[in-house]
Amino acid sequence: MNFDDYKNVWVFIESFEDQPKSVGLELLGQGRRLADELGQKLVAVALGRDTTELACASAFYGADQVITVDGEEYASYSADAYGYAFLKLVDKYKPNVILIGATVNGRDLGSKLAVSLRTGLTADCTALRVDEETKNIVWERPAFGGNLYAQILCATTRPQMGTCRPGAFKMPPERPENHPECIRESIHVPQDSLRTRVLEFVKAAKSGEIPLGQAQVIVSGGRGMKNAENFALLHKLADALGGTVGCSRAAVDAGWMPQSRQVGQTGTTVSPRLYIACGISGAIQHIAGMSESDTIVAINKDENAPIFEVADYCIVGDLFEVIPAILKELKARKEA
Repeated sequence: MNFDDYKNVWVFIESFEDQPKSVGLELLGQGRRLADELGQKLVAVALGRDTTELACASAFYGADQVITVDGEEYASYSADAYGYAFLKLVDKYKPNVILIGATVNGRDLGSKLAVSLRTGLTADCTALRVDEETKNIVWERPAFGGNLYAQILCATTRPQMGTCRPGAFKMPPERPENHPECIRESIHVPQDSLRTRVLEFVKAAKSGEIPLGQAQVIVSGGRGMKNAENFALLHKLADALGGTVGCSRAAVDAGWMPQSRQVGQTGTTVSPRLYIACGISGAIQHIAGMSESDTIVAINKDENAPIFEVADYCIVGDLFEVIPAILKELKARKEA
């Protein structure tokens, strides 16, 4: 394998109903940094029934080049169709690095590609950098239950591949003046290779409920909430702030909240503008999933709680007294 043949940093722009998911756009920011350090191009790769919106979004967030594949077989994700097309593209263009969102579909696609290409895949990365000496990508991810962080290199094969969780990185700055080179590839999958097809989609979130990954304000509760009924207090605060409610793993294990609301290493990684942790001690697994939030407010009776080490504002007190006081103040300001 001649490494000189492999160039450029690719980002898979995942979509749903021909609209880009945020994780691909977030990874364009990381890809931009890696590509600049390597002196290579940042390439967005989009597959779909109609990739017009995907190409426009990729350009808007800084891609140097956009490769698109259109076709009815790409209307909904399937490992057969996407895997077939992606392998054709990799064989033709030989990318150095491939970044994929650690979504259900992204994890499926990443593992299929890694096996087919006989290369490595680092899952759930939380940090990326270029090794100055070898120019290999250093993929950093939590290991051993989040008790330490492993740094992984793919030193003997190409392409170098990794998946990153939605919300693990900030959205890159907008670049409306950017005009990338657009390449349209015509790849059609043989019908006998398509073993599955999507029949329908069932929404997991309740009507009107903001998905954790999209929320700009999250109010989370942990073991200190004491029971499921007390989460109604957090819903009041979240509603007042225009946000949604999350929780720690302890609240899920206790049966107080569904797993879909869990923030952390084994839940959803989030980076909202405001994160309020209520009665959460701050285990490293939870902190790994919310430490990139712009502003973190922690409310806990234990002044030595680990959550205070990452919080911007620390409130030592009983959350059942503090939150009603906050709600009262918010109401007064609204009426003023």
